[in-house]
Amino acid sequence: MYKYDQIDQKIVNERVDQYQNQLNRYLNKELSDEEFRPLRLQNGLYIQRHAPMLRVAIPYGLLSSNQLYKLADIADKYDRGYGHFSTRQNIQFNWPKLEDTPNILRELAEVEMHAIQTSGNCIRNITTDQFAGVTDDEIIDPRHIAEIIRQWSTFHPEFALLPRKFKIAITGSTKDRALVQCHDIGLEFFNNTNNKMTIKVWVGGGLGRTPIIGSVIKNELEWKHILTYCEAILRVYNLYGRRDNMYKARIKILVKSLGIEAFKKLVEDEWKYIKDGPNTINTEELGRVKKYFSEPEYKKNIKNNLKDYESNKAFNQWLSRSTNTHKKKGYRAVTFSLKETGCAPGDASSNQMRAVSNLSNEYSFGEIRVSHEQNLILADVQEDKLHELWVKAKEYHLVTPNIGLLTDIICCPGGDFCSLANAKSIPIAQSIQDLFNDMDYLHDIGDLNLNISGCMNACGHHHVGHIGILGVDKDGSEWYQVTLGGNQGNFASIGKVIGPSFSAEEMPYIVKKIIEVYLNNRQEEEIFIDCVSRIGLEPFKNYIYKDSEVS
Repeated sequence: MYKYDQIDQKIVNERVDQYQNQLNRYLNKELSDEEFRPLRLQNGLYIQRHAPMLRVAIPYGLLSSNQLYKLADIADKYDRGYGHFSTRQNIQFNWPKLEDTPNILRELAEVEMHAIQTSGNCIRNITTDQFAGVTDDEIIDPRHIAEIIRQWSTFHPEFALLPRKFKIAITGSTKDRALVQCHDIGLEFFNNTNNKMTIKVWVGGGLGRTPIIGSVIKNELEWKHILTYCEAILRVYNLYGRRDNMYKARIKILVKSLGIEAFKKLVEDEWKYIKDGPNTINTEELGRVKKYFSEPEYKKNIKNNLKDYESNKAFNQWLSRSTNTHKKKGYRAVTFSLKETGCAPGDASSNQMRAVSNLSNEYSFGEIRVSHEQNLILADVQEDKLHELWVKAKEYHLVTPNIGLLTDIICCPGGDFCSLANAKSIPIAQSIQDLFNDMDYLHDIGDLNLNISGCMNACGHHHVGHIGILGVDKDGSEWYQVTLGGNQGNFASIGKVIGPSFSAEEMPYIVKKIIEVYLNNRQEEEIFIDCVSRIGLEPFKNYIYKDSEVS
């Protein structure tokens, strides 16, 4: 993974000192709330319902064991002993004291971390596939390019005060696990008909108040032009994006209003001035960054001993749901579920973080990945060590075998923490987990994504959940709107609202009714999303709203 040089470290240290000065001036009433607001946002600090929230950057979801251990220490020292991993592969601390935030940033700097680029109207944390570099369906490891974009975008003066926030995602695999079609810019590596590696550029995607699947603006872009082409897109957005209405200030609205062809012309015209300019990536620069992502020393001829545990049902359930194939024979990527029943999805205690840190040192070359599904991954585990790892991780409640199943819920913090939320998210997730707390039943249901957001900002990605739940305000009360048919990945789609909203008490049983319709209508081996696509929404509506007083 990328390591700071002296310049990187100096910049981050100076940024902490700068923020300390800004905070002191604010506390001394030399800065107003409005003057301090952009300064704190530039350092990842939000004012939430009960306390400040500090969002820490985890570039493209990659952590060292040392960094995760530091996050655990911060959780204990400055928070309430846990952190929340977000859908942007970052971590959030929900209970720090305002006056402690410079000390947190200072401790983060000790392990080459910061909170820059996690908030405000700037280019946010670059995200990618949690299995980047190890998956067997990979065309190219996208982390090299993600790091180059991170370095280019951090502190970029032209894009520090955009009309709204801006998100970039990259995938280097045939299967899109980075949700590139739902980002402001999505970069998809693929091999063209001449077997030459190239990039499909998506633009204008996004969820939130106006969910839109992005459009392809460039079918084939050479890798060396990534920065200049992204710069051209951002310049057009910066020039023409609406600043009079925050709800219409995202690039997706601009692309929609202009049309993709008109927007493309503006971008191509802008690109003429900077194409082949200083920001063109050359092989030397790519090589400089690549060396930080060198392949670890994998062992050969690893004995596969998994047949020794064929009678262990619990272990094999976990093996089938929580491990992924690897490009190296004898290895697997392991996902630790942060979705145990009774726990807030995406939350990890300090003890769990330290455990994962230690396990990564013992079993996975000291690295950890964060997925946008809010789980933690060890990317390089020997197959002959899987049972041993499972036994140790079980002690820390990390081996719930529900990855990709109904209770592997993507969920935002919601009204329990967020001042923007219309309704609580976590209690809804927990009530659904409680109702479906039968692993055999979950495995029978099969692959199913359920996503929950507490407001239209869609931090829980509810629009692209096979089942999506959105908290809405109805006359001062919390209600929940349900969508079906959303999907992420290569065939991304926006779910459709099935009808009037439901109360919190009804929600777990509404989900149960949805599952019953699926089980009664599915064909052999047919997964939930395929069944919804085949039969449509009417069977679900008819069953759910039959004799219902919901209005």
